[in-house]
Amino acid sequence: MKTGRNVIRILALAVLAAGLLAVPGIMSAADCPCRSFTTDFMMGRCKGFSSEGANPYFLLKEGFQAIFEGKEGKTVVHVTITVLEETLTIEGIETRVVEEKELHNGVLVELSRNYFAICNRTNSVFYFGEDVDIYKNGVIISHDGTWHAGENGAKAGIVMPGVILNGGRYFQEIAPGVAMDRAEIVGRNFTVETPAGTFDNCLKTKESTPLEPDVFEIKLYAPGIGLVKDDTLSLISFSGN
Repeated sequence: MKTGRNVIRILALAVLAAGLLAVPGIMSAADCPCRSFTTDFMMGRCKGFSSEGANPYFLLKEGFQAIFEGKEGKTVVHVTITVLEETLTIEGIETRVVEEKELHNGVLVELSRNYFAICNRTNSVFYFGEDVDIYKNGVIISHDGTWHAGENGAKAGIVMPGVILNGGRYFQEIAPGVAMDRAEIVGRNFTVETPAGTFDNCLKTKESTPLEPDVFEIKLYAPGIGLVKDDTLSLISFSGN
């Protein structure tokens, strides 16, 4: 879903809604007349990227690990997210590799390697792609969801803005026909109780994709930790932050 590129004012406002060029006291996302999800993030203005660092709601610190658990129907879902020491260069940018491992009832069903880097100017965390292994009975059966920025029309999206504006909308993945996750900022100052503890001042987002228009997820992020709640999944432990 593209914003009207031929209308400069609307494009600029869309970028503001994503929190990339926001000027305090000038505009909030609620004032923005454009309700599309931002797809153009003016990456050239970042003055470089860092493969390690911290956004208030997203950590790219080597060794950080967060473990989640929950139930989907009768299935116990266990997800481990680990920031690895590895990096991968994509479109000339060094990105940090973040591994996500998902088990259903103790059996591995998906293993992905995700690639992130932080914009030096805005502190926004950009998402440059992922490599996905889908398992069945211990065997890889597909790589559905794999994409890399710069290949087959894919572009980097933003997984977490550096400046949070209520109502801001932005694409996290821009890989047409493969991965088109997008997020909307619902608000801040939420309190979340999880097995790992109670977290205040949490950010809430609503995530969806045009590939599955009727599906959405609510996620909550705690300052200094990152994701603590993902729909039915709750943080049960974290380390290395």
